[in-house]
Amino acid sequence: MKVRHQTFSIFFVVALVFATAAFARNETKTSAAPAAPKVGEAAPDFSLPYATQEKLVLDPKEYMSLSSLRGKNVILAFYPADWSGGCTKEVCTLRDTFMELGKLNATVLGISGDYVFSHQEWAKFHKLQFPLLSDHDHKIARLYDSYMEDRGFNKRTIYLIDKDGVVRYVNLAFKAGDKADYDALRAELEKLNAPAKTEKAG
Repeated sequence: MKVRHQTFSIFFVVALVFATAAFARNETKTSAAPAAPKVGEAAPDFSLPYATQEKLVLDPKEYMSLSSLRGKNVILAFYPADWSGGCTKEVCTLRDTFMELGKLNATVLGISGDYVFSHQEWAKFHKLQFPLLSDHDHKIARLYDSYMEDRGFNKRTIYLIDKDGVVRYVNLAFKAGDKADYDALRAELEKLNAPAKTEKAG
């Protein structure tokens, strides 16, 4: 009788462990990822370490924040990884048009899960004029629906944020080698810089 009771207890514990694990997996699958910020909504603020060709910024007091760029149009470029072919194509295209973007009162922030040390070497190698931010735990990428949970790295997405911090354009399937995607981004940026129309007095 004692042996039967012990066997039942062991079976119960094992069953409970499996049930708990199954519940946890189900919770993970069913918990919805944050929805991407929509056009017309305020862009979620963030603060991240970053690198440029010239410097590494690791002090939280000096992190790059979106709110610190109020007054400028900001292109958020989430990408999978430094040194990969598609990402190199993307950042070099943005680099080559950076002066034109500047004339449209725009700056670029590249964001991936790479450490700032990789960012700096990549920026130096390709002479990038804009900062690369390190979102190593992918918290910000998730906030912007720009992270692939099943693959462990960012999607390639683009957000255009206006000078007041409002989302004005979103492309959640940006293609590094597609000129049409860059043209669409530029067209939206030009709209933000178009003179405001004033109605004539009747």
